[in-house]
Amino acid sequence: MEYEAGDYRKLAVKQFPARSIRETAEGKYWKQFKAPVFAKQFGPVTNVDFCQEYPYNFAVTASTRVIVYDGLTRQVRRTFSRFKDVAYSGCFRQDGKLLVAGGQNGIVQVFDANSRSVLRQLKGHQRPVHVARFAPDKTHVLSGSDDVTLRWWDISAGKQLLRLTGHEDYVRAAAVSPSSSDTWASGGYDHTVKLWDVRSGKASMSCDHGAPVEDLAFFASGGLLVTAGGTNLCIWDLLSGGKLLRRLSNFQKTVTCVKLSPYAGPDSAAAPRMLAGSLDGHVKTFELDDFKVTHASKYPAPVTGLGLSADCSLLAVGMADGMLSVRKHAKPKMVQGGAAAAAQRRRRAPRLTAANFRFFLRGRNAKAGSGDVVVAARRRVHLAPYDRALRAFRYRDALDSALSTQRADVIHSLLDELAARGGLHSALAGRDAASLLPLLRHLSKHITDPRHSASLAGVAARVLDLYAPVVHTDEQVDAALAQLRDALRQEVALQESLLRLAGCLEPLLAAALLSGASIA
Repeated sequence: MEYEAGDYRKLAVKQFPARSIRETAEGKYWKQFKAPVFAKQFGPVTNVDFCQEYPYNFAVTASTRVIVYDGLTRQVRRTFSRFKDVAYSGCFRQDGKLLVAGGQNGIVQVFDANSRSVLRQLKGHQRPVHVARFAPDKTHVLSGSDDVTLRWWDISAGKQLLRLTGHEDYVRAAAVSPSSSDTWASGGYDHTVKLWDVRSGKASMSCDHGAPVEDLAFFASGGLLVTAGGTNLCIWDLLSGGKLLRRLSNFQKTVTCVKLSPYAGPDSAAAPRMLAGSLDGHVKTFELDDFKVTHASKYPAPVTGLGLSADCSLLAVGMADGMLSVRKHAKPKMVQGGAAAAAQRRRRAPRLTAANFRFFLRGRNAKAGSGDVVVAARRRVHLAPYDRALRAFRYRDALDSALSTQRADVIHSLLDELAARGGLHSALAGRDAASLLPLLRHLSKHITDPRHSASLAGVAARVLDLYAPVVHTDEQVDAALAQLRDALRQEVALQESLLRLAGCLEPLLAAALLSGASIA
C-alpha cells in the first residue's frame, strides 16, 4: 500500500482570553499623540492658546513672558517680554496677526504677532488682569481683572467703551458666544457665571457654579456653556434660562482649564470632544452625548493650561512646575475651508505620476468583477523556526525556538502539541544548565497564571523528576529552582487565604438569603 505525504499543518497557537479590557478606538487615538517635546518655562504655565489659522502657532504664557511656538516645528518663534511683572492670558486674534495679554500691573497690551511691537496699552484696571480676549469683529477686546470688573475696549481708538460690573470677586475667565458676537460669558471667584450683552452693558443671566470659576467655554451651538471650578465641571443650558444640565465630578483636585474641539476623536467616531485639566495632574477627555470620560492622561505635575490645535494635530499641556508638553498626532484632521484645508490637501494628496512608485501599484487592491476569471496564486507557506523543527521531529529544538520567542501562548501551544505527540519527554530530557534555565524561568513566571497553571504544573513535575539527581551542581539552576519554589509557596498561601475568606463569607451570604426569604 502506498501513502502520499500530506502537507504539514502549522502549530495552532491558542487564543487565551484577554486579562484586561481591550484598548478602545478612542484610547488608541489619544495615545497616538506621540513624540512629546518638553520645554522648561521661566515659571508656571498659566495659559495656552492656539491660533485658528494654519500652521496653528500657539502662545504660552508663563512668568513675565508670552512665548509663541511654531505649529510645524514646535520651536520658539517669538518671545514677548515687554511686561514689568507677571503676564497673563496671552491669546491670538482669529487671524493670528495680533496678540493680547494682561498683566500683574493691570495693563492690557496688544502686540503685533510678527514684529513683537506694542500697538496698544489699554489702561483702566486697578488690579491684575487675568483674562483678555479678542472679539470676533477683530477690533474689540474684553478683559477681566481682580478689581471685579470687566472692560470692553476699542483697540482701533485705544479707549474703553464699557465697564461691566456685577462680580463680587476676582474675574478669571471669559469667552464669546459662537452664535452672537455681542454675547459674552464671564466667571469669577465669587462662584458665579454671568452672561453679558455688550450692547446694553448689562448681565442678562447669572449662574452659581458652587466654587471659584477657573475657566469656561461655549459649545459650538452657543446654547450650552461649560464651567470649570473646584473639582467639578458644570454644563449649563443657556436657552433654558441657565438650567444646570450636568455636574461632572471626575477629578480629585481643582479643575483649572477646559477646552472644546469639534473634530477630536478617532475617525470611526469623530465628534466634538471636551478636554479638561486639573491640579491632580490628569487631562481627561469627555464625549458630549452622555459626558462620559473616554480617555485620561497623567502628567508629572499639576496641569494649569492646555490647548488643542484646530486640526487636532498638536496637544499642548502646561504645568505648575513650568514644564510644557507638546505632543503631535500622526494624522491631523481635515479642517473645512480656508488656507489650512488647501495646505492639508497639498500635503496629504500628492499628484500621482510615474516619478512615484505608487504609480506602478495602481489596481493592486482592486476587487474582481462578476465576469472576471480569478487565478489563485500559490503562496509559499512561511514556517516559524519552531514549526520547521517540529516538522522534522526535532522536539528539543522546537521547544528551544518557542522559548526564544518569549510568547507564553506559543510556548504553551507547543507543549500541548508535544504532549499529544508523546515527545514531551525527549524535549525536556538531556538538557545542560544553559538550555534548562530558560525553561525554569518560564515556569516560575507563568505557573501561577490561571490560564496556564494546569498544563505547566505537569511540565514542572516532569522537570523535577528528570533533574532531581543533578540538583546542587549548578548555582544558576539552583537559583531558578528556588525561584520556582518561592512562586509556588506564595500561590499556595494566597489560595489558602482565599479559601478562609470564602469560608467566612458563606455563613454571611446564607444568613442574608434566609433573611430575604423570610421577609418575602
